[in-house]
Amino acid sequence: MSEKLSDRLTELEIRYAEQEKTIEELSGEIAEQWKLITALNKKLSALTDRFLELEEQTAPEISVTKPPHW
Repeated sequence: MSEKLSDRLTELEIRYAEQEKTIEELSGEIAEQWKLITALNKKLSALTDRFLELEEQTAPEISVTKPPHW
């Protein structure tokens, strides 16, 4: 193998290793973000449910009557 081809192959192997490391790091970061999104969705759902409960408790009873012009 010529020296030029050997150098090129070495450079490609280095790039491949760096890209592989970057992919692994990104994969780990995505997994962490997914966990955070799941937790935030659960909290949002719980807060929405609680808000609706409180809104129902504080809403005045509106009686259904005919308008005065009927």
